[in-house]
Amino acid sequence: MLITTPEKWDVVTRKGVGDVALSQLVKLLIIDEVHLLHDERGAVLESLVARTLRQVESSQSLIRIVGLSATLPNYLDVAEFLRVNPYKGLFHFDGGFRPVPLEQTFIGIKGKNRFAIEDEMNRLCYEKVFQNIQKGEQVMVFVHARNATIKTANCLIDLATNHGTLPTFDCSSESEFHLAQKAFARCHHKQLRSFFSHGFAIHHAGLLRSDRNLVEKYFAKKLIKVLVCTATLAWGVNLPAHAVVIKGTDIYDANRGSFVDVGILDVQQIFGRAGRPQFDTHGEAFLMTTYDKLSHYITRIMNQRPIESNFLRRLPDNLNAEVALGTVNDVKEGINWLSYTYLFVRMIKNPLVYGLSQKDINRDPTLENHRQKLIIEAARLLDDRRMLRFQEGPGYLNSTDLGRISSHYYIQAETIETYNSLFRSNMNDADLLAMLSKSSEFDQIKVREEELEELDHLKRTFCVISPIFGGSENNYGKVNILLQAHISRASIRSFSLISDSNYIVQNASRLLRGLFEISLRKDLATVATKLLDLCHSVDKRLWSHFNTPLRQLDNFLSDELYRKIESRHLDLYDLIDMPEDEIGQWLRHVRMGPKVKEAALLIPMIEMDATIRPITRTVLKIILTITPIFNWRKRFHGTSQSWWLVVEDPESDHIYHTETLTLMAEKCLSRNEDDRKHILEFTVPIFEPLPTQYFIRAMSNHWLGSHTVIPLSFRDLILPQLYPPHTPLLDLQPLPVAALHDQQLEQLYPYTHFNPVQTQFFHTMYHTDHNTLVGAPTGSGKTVAGELAIYRVMREFPGKKAVYIAPLKALVRERIEDWKVKFSEKLGKSVVELTGDVTPDARAIEQADVIVTTPEKWDGISRSWQCRSYVKQVVLLVIDEIHLLGGDRGPVLEVIVSRTNYISAHTSHKVRIVGLSTALANAHDLANWLGISRAGLFNFKPSVRPVPLTKHIQGFSGKHYCPRMASMNRPAYAAIRTHSPDKPTLIFVSSRRQTRLTAIDLISFCMSEDRPKQWVHINDDEFQPLLETIRDANLKHALSFGIGMHHAGLHERDRKTVEELFYHQKIQVLVATATLAWGINLPAHLVIVKGTEFFDGKTKRYVDMDITDILQMTGRAGRPQFDDHGIAVIFVQDTKKHFYKKFMHEPFPVESSLANQLPNHINAEIVAGTITSKQDAIEYLTWTYLYRRLVMNPSYYGVGDTSQEGVDTYLSNLVEMTIGDLVGSRCVAVEEDGMSLIPETFGRIASYYYLQHETMRLFDRDLQENMNIQWLIKLLSFAEEFVELPVRHNEDQLNAVLAKQCPIQVPESAYDSPHVKTHLLLQAHFGRISLPIVDYRTDTKSVLDQCIRVLQGMLDAAADEGYLTTSLNIIHLMQMVIQGRWYSDSSLLVLPSLDANHVDALARMNPSILALPHLIHLAADHRQKVTSALRQLMSSTQADDVIQVLTRLPRIIVTLKLHGVNARQLAVDTEYTLKVTLKRKNPTRSRNAFSPFFPKMMDESWILVIGNVLTGELVALKRIGAILSRTTTSISFYTSEEYGEHTYALYVMSATYLGLDQQFSFRFNCSTPAVADNEREEFDEGELQLNEEYSNSEQTAEFTATHETFELDAAYLE
Repeated sequence: MLITTPEKWDVVTRKGVGDVALSQLVKLLIIDEVHLLHDERGAVLESLVARTLRQVESSQSLIRIVGLSATLPNYLDVAEFLRVNPYKGLFHFDGGFRPVPLEQTFIGIKGKNRFAIEDEMNRLCYEKVFQNIQKGEQVMVFVHARNATIKTANCLIDLATNHGTLPTFDCSSESEFHLAQKAFARCHHKQLRSFFSHGFAIHHAGLLRSDRNLVEKYFAKKLIKVLVCTATLAWGVNLPAHAVVIKGTDIYDANRGSFVDVGILDVQQIFGRAGRPQFDTHGEAFLMTTYDKLSHYITRIMNQRPIESNFLRRLPDNLNAEVALGTVNDVKEGINWLSYTYLFVRMIKNPLVYGLSQKDINRDPTLENHRQKLIIEAARLLDDRRMLRFQEGPGYLNSTDLGRISSHYYIQAETIETYNSLFRSNMNDADLLAMLSKSSEFDQIKVREEELEELDHLKRTFCVISPIFGGSENNYGKVNILLQAHISRASIRSFSLISDSNYIVQNASRLLRGLFEISLRKDLATVATKLLDLCHSVDKRLWSHFNTPLRQLDNFLSDELYRKIESRHLDLYDLIDMPEDEIGQWLRHVRMGPKVKEAALLIPMIEMDATIRPITRTVLKIILTITPIFNWRKRFHGTSQSWWLVVEDPESDHIYHTETLTLMAEKCLSRNEDDRKHILEFTVPIFEPLPTQYFIRAMSNHWLGSHTVIPLSFRDLILPQLYPPHTPLLDLQPLPVAALHDQQLEQLYPYTHFNPVQTQFFHTMYHTDHNTLVGAPTGSGKTVAGELAIYRVMREFPGKKAVYIAPLKALVRERIEDWKVKFSEKLGKSVVELTGDVTPDARAIEQADVIVTTPEKWDGISRSWQCRSYVKQVVLLVIDEIHLLGGDRGPVLEVIVSRTNYISAHTSHKVRIVGLSTALANAHDLANWLGISRAGLFNFKPSVRPVPLTKHIQGFSGKHYCPRMASMNRPAYAAIRTHSPDKPTLIFVSSRRQTRLTAIDLISFCMSEDRPKQWVHINDDEFQPLLETIRDANLKHALSFGIGMHHAGLHERDRKTVEELFYHQKIQVLVATATLAWGINLPAHLVIVKGTEFFDGKTKRYVDMDITDILQMTGRAGRPQFDDHGIAVIFVQDTKKHFYKKFMHEPFPVESSLANQLPNHINAEIVAGTITSKQDAIEYLTWTYLYRRLVMNPSYYGVGDTSQEGVDTYLSNLVEMTIGDLVGSRCVAVEEDGMSLIPETFGRIASYYYLQHETMRLFDRDLQENMNIQWLIKLLSFAEEFVELPVRHNEDQLNAVLAKQCPIQVPESAYDSPHVKTHLLLQAHFGRISLPIVDYRTDTKSVLDQCIRVLQGMLDAAADEGYLTTSLNIIHLMQMVIQGRWYSDSSLLVLPSLDANHVDALARMNPSILALPHLIHLAADHRQKVTSALRQLMSSTQADDVIQVLTRLPRIIVTLKLHGVNARQLAVDTEYTLKVTLKRKNPTRSRNAFSPFFPKMMDESWILVIGNVLTGELVALKRIGAILSRTTTSISFYTSEEYGEHTYALYVMSATYLGLDQQFSFRFNCSTPAVADNEREEFDEGELQLNEEYSNSEQTAEFTATHETFELDAAYLE
C-alpha cells in the first residue's frame, strides 16, 4: 500500500516508464478529498484520473477508482468523471447523516482597526471556550499560523487569570495527571510544558513528532482542556472535541505571497471535528471572522455551489506531460485525452463558465472542435517554448529534451520560457541564482514592507554570492536572498519569511536539478558543474567554496573541528593525502587526527584511469577504469552511490559525452581488488587539428565536493591512416545463371539473373583460385560468393574438401538446411555439420565434401593438422562474417587464418581463403593479411544493396535501461503504423524478457484501436488449431494479435511455428532477440532495433552491442523480390545518437582483439610444434591481423613508437607477458637458454580439450588428493569456461531462491557470480529441480555443453598427479552430468519413469534388487517377471520403456592377462602391459548412450584405471570407445618401487552411466630388480589371480558409496 500526495503520484506516473512496473501493479486508487477538484491542485487530480482511465483501457487491466469527498451539490458530475456506475457505485450523504448533530455559530466582528478587531476576537474566543469548559467539555481553537498558536494560548491564559477562572482549566485532579506531567517535563518545547500545567496545549507541524504525539495522546485522555492548533490537525489527525472555534479566517498563502480567506472546504473539515461520536449528543462549532466576510461564509456553508474545473490553467503543462510520457502523440489523441477530464464534464454541463455559449454546444455536442482548438493552442505554446515539436499538418506531437525535463521535474511552461531567454554558456553562480529566482514558480512570492529590514540583514550577513539582482525590493531578489540564507543556515525570525523560505527551498532543489539536466543537453560543461554544486548546496545547506565537505557527515566531528578545517583552508584532497599525525598537528588537536582522516575517507571519491583507442580519425574509444577510494558505510552511503561522468573540451567548454555510473555496496566492499574496479567503454568525437586535451570529470550525484578530474592528453596520439575508397559498383549487365554452364547448378537458383554485386564478383569466384574478400551490406547476396567457390572446388579439385566457417551455430544450421538440399540431394555431395551440438565420427568427416563448422570447432581440429589427413585435404576456407574479427570471438578467426597462411607458406599445400563481410572501412588491411590481390578485393559501399534501405535513428533519454526500453514501445507502434501498416515488421530487442514486455505493450496499443487484430492475416478456423499447439502461454497470447516472439528460450516447435507464420505473412510483427538477425533469413519490410544495449553478466552492467550486430539487424530490412525499398528504425540512448548516425551510414573499421586471448592460442601452437621458441612466437605474430593493424592504428594498441624497432619491442613484450601467463599456469616451460619453449602436460591438456589456461591454473592450484564430489563440483563450476555464463538483471534473486532448494550451500554474497550460478544449475540438474524461468534451461544446456571437456581435462590433470580417489570421483561426476542424478541416488533412478517410491517397491518385491546391474541381470534372465512387476507400479507403456532401456544397457564381462611375463616374478619400477578383454553379453550396433537429461546425444565410452590400493596412487588410465560386441585393449602400468607382494586394482568405469562400474583387484610379486625392455625374459601370457574381495576401504565416502554397485558386479560378472 502506498500513501502519497497527488503531486507525488503524478510525478511517478508521468515518468511512467521509470516506475512502469509500479503503476501497472496498482489495482486500487483511492482519492481522498476528491472535492479538491475545484482547487488550484485540482488539475493534478484530473490529470491522474485521466491517465489512470486511459491506462485501464489500453492495458485491459482493471484499476478500481474510489473517490471520497465532502458533500457536494454536483456529485453526479464527479461520479461521471470518475466513471462511476450511478446505480451501483455512487453513495451520496448530506449533512443530515452526520452521526453527531452540529450547532454552527457564525460571529462577525467590527472594529476601528485590526488591533481592536483582534482584541475583540480574543475576548469572544475566551468566552466561548470558558462556557464549554464549565460544562466539562474540551475545546479546540483553530488558528492559521504556527506562531499564532502560542500567541492565542498565552492570550487565553491571561484572560482566564484576569477573570479568576484559571483553576477551571486545571486537570491535576485526573488520575494520570502526574504521569502526564513527567512526560511533558521531558518534551522539547519549553512553552508547551508551562501550557500543560494550566490545562492548555498547542499543536502545529513545526513541533517535533514526539511532542505532537504527546499532545494528541493526552488530549484524547482529557488531560488537556483547550488545544490551540493549526488547520493541519483537522486534516491530518482524527482528534475530535465537543466544541471547535475557528479564530479568524485570514491565512497566509506562500503560493500567492499574501493573506487569503480560509477555504470553505477547510471550514467544513474543521467543523467536522466538533462532536465526539459515542460521547456527545451534539457538537458546537464557532467561526469568528470580520463582519464584512460573515455573509460570504454563511452563504457558502448553507448554499453550496457546484465545483468547477481548474484544468485549463495548467493545460499546457499537463499536455506536455502526456506527450513526454508517450500517451499523446498527435492532436487526435490529445482530443481523446481531454474527454477523460473533469473539465470536459463541466464544459458540457456549464459551458458559460468556460467561455462557451449554448450555440457552441448545439453546433458541437461533443465539443470535439473546441477540444481540438484547446489542444492546438497549447501545442503551439509548447512548440514556441521548444518543449515539443508540433507538426500542424499531420498534427504530430513529438517531445523534446526540454519537454521531458519539464515534465519529470514538474517545471512550468512559463519557467521554461524564462530559462530559454536567460540561459547562456558563460554564466557564473550569481547569474544562475538570478535565473533560478525568476522562475514562475516563485511569482507568488511578495515583498512586504515589514520584511525589508530582515531581508537586508540576511543579505548583508548570509549571502555569499553577489550581486543579488533586484535586491530585497523585488520578488526575485527576495527569492535569491532567502535561498542563500537557507544554504548559510541562517535563523529567520519573521513567520512569513520562514514560510516563504520553506516554499522556495522545496521548489529550488527540483528546479536546479532540471537546470542541471538542461545544461547537460546544451553541452555546457562549466555551467553544468556549477549547477550540480548548487543542487548539493541547497540539499546539504553548505557552500562548496567556504564549507568543508566533511560537514555532510553531520555530527561525526564536532563543530569546532569543522571550523578549524575551514579556517585553515584544508580541502578534501589534502586531508586524504596527509598522514593522521600531520592532520592533528595542523588542527592543533593531535588526538583527533585519526578521526578527521576517517571522516575524509568517508566522503565518496573515485580514482579514474583512462585508455584512449582511436577507431577512426574522428572517433575515439575511451576505456575508463574506475576504483572507489573511500570507506563504504551503509549509514552514510546506503546500498548505492551514483556519479555523473562528463567528457569535456576545456578550450571550447563543450561536453562530448555524458554518462551515469552507479557503484553498488556489495561490489565496493569486495575484498578482491579486481571486483572493486568498474570498467566503462564509450566513444567521443575528435577533430583535427587535435586539441591539446580533453577532461574526464566525475561528479557525485549526492555529495558536495566529491569531484574527480583527469586529463586526456592527445600529445602522443597517432590517428589511424586514411582508408582507401570503396570498390565502385560497375554498371554491368546482370549475369544470367546460365553463366554457370552447368545445368545442375543452374537449377539450384529460383531466379534467372544474378544481382549487380554477384555479377561483379562472379568471374573471380567461379573461374579463378584467388583469395577473395567480399564486403557488402547484409542482404546483398554474399552467400552466393561462397557457393561459387565451392562449385569450383567440386569441378577442379574432386576429392578435396571445402570448409565453411560461420560464427554462430544458428548460421551453421541455416547453411546446413539450405545445402543439404542443394549439395546433398541435388548434387550428390556430402555435407557435414561440425559444431558443439553435432560431432560426427572421423569417417564421416573424411568422406565429406563440404564441412560447415564454427570457428572454435575448426580451431580445435586444425590445431592437430599434421596428424589429421582430412585437414590436409581442405583446399577452400570460406569464412562468413569475417568482420567479427574485432569481436569477442575474433581471436579464433584470426588464429584459423593465420594458421592456414602459415601452413600454406611452410608446405606446398595451398588453401584458398574466401572472406565474406559487411562493408568495411579498412578492407585493404584485411585483404593484405588474407593474401588477397587487387583482383580478389570487392568492398562495396554500405548503400550498395539490391533493395535500397532508409535508416531513421531516434534518441531516447533516461539513465536507466528498463525505463528507456519501455519508453520505446509506443514509438515502435507508431513506426509500424507509419512505415509498415500492412507489411512484415521485425523488432529486435536485447533479451528474452524484452520480447515479452514489448509484445505485451504492442497488444495494449492494438486494443485501443478499432481493429485490435489488424496484424493477423489468417482466418480463425485455420489459426485456432495452430494456437493450440503452442506451449508458451505468453507466445500464444501474442500470436492471437498477430505478434510473434522468437528467442532461444522457446521450445523448438514453437520457434518453427512462429518462423513459418511470419515467413508466410500470416502474422505481421515478430519481436526477436538479436540471434535471429544472424541465424534465420527472415527479412521484413520494416526493421526496428529497440535499444542497442544488453546486460553483460560478466561485468554486471548494460553494454553496447557491437556495431556489426546493429548492421546485421538493419540488413534484414527490405525483402528482395517483394519490396522496392526497406526501412530501418534504430532506437538508441540519446547520448549515443551521433555515434550511431556516423557508423550507420559509413563503414566501421575492424580491429584485432587477439592480444586479449593470446596465451591460449600461443599454447596451442607450442603444443602443435609450430612454435618452439620465443622468436618463433614473435614470427608467428607477424602472420596475424594484429600485426597489420599495429602499424596502421598504433595508438589503439598502445604502441607509441611506430618504427620497426618500436613494433618489435611491443611484440617482444607481448610474447614475454604471454609466456609468463602460460608458465604460471604450468602449460609451458622455458628452457635454461631463456628462449626455447617446451609444452608441459597441462598445456597439452588445455590444447587438446580446448580449455583456457586459467582453468589449468585453477586445477594446478586447487586439485588435490582424495577430493570428494562436493569439492569437485565447486572446482568444476569455477572453471574459466563458465565466466561468460550470463547472470541477467535480478537473477541474483532467482539464484537465492534456487540455492535454498539445493543440498550444497553456496556463498550468499556471490549470487550474482556466473560461477555460483553454474554451481546451482549443476545441482538443479543432478536433483532434477524445476528451474525458475525458461532462460535457466538454456543456461543449463550451455553449462552441460562445456562440462564434459572441462571434466575430461580435470581427469587428465588428476591422473597426471597420480590422484586415484580424485580421478575416480571425477569420473563419477562425469556420469552425474550425463545422467542428471546425484552420486548418492540409487542407480535405478537413471531408468525412465522410476522414482524413489518405485525403487522402494521393487526392493520389497525382490530384496535382491538394490541397484541397476542386478535389475539388468534379472531383466535379461527373467524378462516377463520383471515386466510384470514393473506393470504393477506404472503404466504398461512406462514399464515397456524401462524394459527397453534395461535391454540396451551394456552387460560387460572382463578378462585380464599380463602380456608376456610371469606374474609371480615382476621387476620393481618397470613398465608392464595389461591386456584387457571386454565382451558385451548384449551386442549392439548403436554407439549412443541412454542419456535423456543430457542436451545432446552422447556415445557410450569407458575409462580403464589402474591404481595402487595401498598408497591410493593412480598408476595408469586409458579411455576406450563404445563396446559393441567384443573389444580387446592393452593398458601399460609401472610396478611399485618396493619389493614384495602388491595389490593393484583395475577399475572399469563407464563414462556415461551411473552404477555400471566394475573393480578387480590383482596381486603380483616384485622379486627382481628393474630391467630394461630389451633384457626382459619372455613368458607366455599369464592369467592374473583376480581378487573379488575389495581392499580399497581407504577411499573417500563418495567412492565407498558406490561399493554396493561393485559388490553386485561380482555376481553380475558370474
